[in-house]
Amino acid sequence: MSDVESLKAEIKKLSAKATQAKMDLHDLSEELPVNWTTILSVAQKAHDAFSELERKRQNLQALHKA
Repeated sequence: MSDVESLKAEIKKLSAKATQAKMDLHDLSEELPVNWTTILSVAQKAHDAFSELERKRQNLQALHKA
């Protein structure tokens, strides 16, 4: 499998992970004030997931330009 194909597969998995993190954050917001103590950890997971996804997408763009 090429670097590009491998990166695309990884991006697909990260996209699913980021989407799940987004939904977890959304679900938490609808349940507030219940579980308000988990806001920071749930938000951090969403932030980390989207940050990693964005980084991999930039890597893919760089490979396409090379």
